Amino acid sequence: MEIEIGIDQNPSLDAIDQHIVESLRQDGRMAFAQIAEQLSVSPGMIRQRYNRLVEQGYLKVVAVTDPIRRGVKTMALVAIHTDGVHMLEVADKVSKLEEVVYLVVVSGRYDIIAEVFCRDHADLLKFITEKLYTIEGIRDTETFMHLKIVKEIYF
Repeated sequence: MEIEIGIDQNPSLDAIDQHIVESLRQDGRMAFAQIAEQLSVSPGMIRQRYNRLVEQGYLKVVAVTDPIRRGVKTMALVAIHTDGVHMLEVADKVSKLEEVVYLVVVSGRYDIIAEVFCRDHADLLKFITEKLYTIEGIRDTETFMHLKIVKEIYF
């Protein structure tokens, strides 16, 4: 999924669409009938609007899992500094690594920030030394280990 930030993606959602999105953001399993009742419209209308929102890319249905319960003990942000001319190629290659769950190209001191999930510290070390540093164009990295997740939202 590639998204360019700052590009107008046709943000023309009316109040009903916005209510549907917010309701499902709060509880992804909320029944169309319940949303329809809140808005005093028919469940069929909510279903049609929901389908359109999915087709147009405003909504994406996913299961959010708890990585700790799935055996992930080490989470980290890896800030990557590239040689510049290969920045987007590096981003593409890093995004394909199975440990990478989120990747953004950024401005500032670093060029890329990747969030990685690993089984443990040894797995993180193996990821950095045997996978990440084999990618041509990476100049250096800095790794920030997650110590505690204080806030996590999905929007």
